[in-house]
Amino acid sequence: MISEVADTIRLTGLRARGFHGALDAERVLGQEFVVDVTLFLDTAPAAAGDDLAKTVDYGSLAVRLAEVVSGEPVALIETLAQRLADVCLAGEQVEAAEVTVHKPAAPIPVPFSDVSVTITRRRPAK
Repeated sequence: MISEVADTIRLTGLRARGFHGALDAERVLGQEFVVDVTLFLDTAPAAAGDDLAKTVDYGSLAVRLAEVVSGEPVALIETLAQRLADVCLAGEQVEAAEVTVHKPAAPIPVPFSDVSVTITRRRPAK
């Protein structure tokens, strides 16, 4: 459950090339994926001490997320979104994460702007 005092850190438009998809051609050719994440956490401890160790280093997070996108292929962007959420929730300060995976070059036979999947995951209760 997200606490009553939940601040957010948002990273949007992260781009990385991946080989995800249900079609063989997607696994061979690859394509660019775009990721947006919103992390829910209490940033007050970090702000009080001006201490990066008490918040999320979003630069480091961006690198880890890009590694997941460019890493082991999956058939579904739902699966990719779950893997990205797992990375976000690895930070002990993060109470919940919303992850959107955009697949703007999805093999759809009619004109479209974007297709995306958004999931929200919470840290399991202790």
